[in-house]
Amino acid sequence: MQNAVTIDDTFAEAFPMVGTRLIITAIDLDLATTAALEFCGNASSVIGCDAEAGIERGLGPSQTPDGRPGVSVLAFAFNKKSLEKAVSSRVGQNVLTCPTTACYSGLTDSPRENRIKVGAQLRYFGDGFQISKKLGSRRYWRIPVMDGEFLCEDYFGTIKGIGGGNLILCGDSQITTLNAARAAAAAIRQIPDVIMPFPAGIVRSGSKVGSKYPQLRASTNDKFCPTLVGQTETSLAAAENAVYEIVIDGLSAMAVAQAMQAGVDAAVAVSGLIRITAGNYGGKLGPHHFHLHRLQDMMK
Repeated sequence: MQNAVTIDDTFAEAFPMVGTRLIITAIDLDLATTAALEFCGNASSVIGCDAEAGIERGLGPSQTPDGRPGVSVLAFAFNKKSLEKAVSSRVGQNVLTCPTTACYSGLTDSPRENRIKVGAQLRYFGDGFQISKKLGSRRYWRIPVMDGEFLCEDYFGTIKGIGGGNLILCGDSQITTLNAARAAAAAIRQIPDVIMPFPAGIVRSGSKVGSKYPQLRASTNDKFCPTLVGQTETSLAAAENAVYEIVIDGLSAMAVAQAMQAGVDAAVAVSGLIRITAGNYGGKLGPHHFHLHRLQDMMK
């Protein structure tokens, strides 16, 4: 128990994913952020989306390949082929189309067999007028567009990542639980190598595997729905009237553990939060288990 908030002796169950980092730059941070946000649209959960994506952090001119303001974005999918399809499509629709942008790989040390084609596919939009340029071991494509050129790196590196790290926050009211979730999300945004793919980093519609309807892979997590207390086998105590979940994807187990610990530390400081727990399926969903009472050990 921390600050009168109960922390369950349980674990968040996470699963392997393939991740990549994109560096999106533009003439100013506003346009770079706009392109990044558009890229991350409809990318909350692989249950119904082609990828999970989110903004990792903003970047100053000294942190980008072309010396302009930028945004770092992480994207995840179940395998490299799916990730390549999602990333190249999203860059083509939402970054190439945004004024003044360029797009670079943020993982430059990946072996060639782990890379995905991005500029290598988007170059065809140049209709034969595209030009390639190689600097060291990195190849870029210059695609003519109506405000000049869109510069995009040929291949983007990937890494074995982790999806589905999570915290479930139970509080005495909607507003106090939301305040705790916002505090947790704000703290997690300071941790590198992770994203929270859901809107504002917070999930109101936590899900369970399966449904009474055969066509659905997932459905509402009824055990954590306050309005269903008395109608289902609830996991909520009498005073727990609202629940929010925070889902975390990361480039490493250590990063996910750090993010979860930061979220716990921030949430317990908010008045009205009663309990923090985590979602798992008894170890059947994935091999990565983040025990709430052992996060500090995973960070060593």
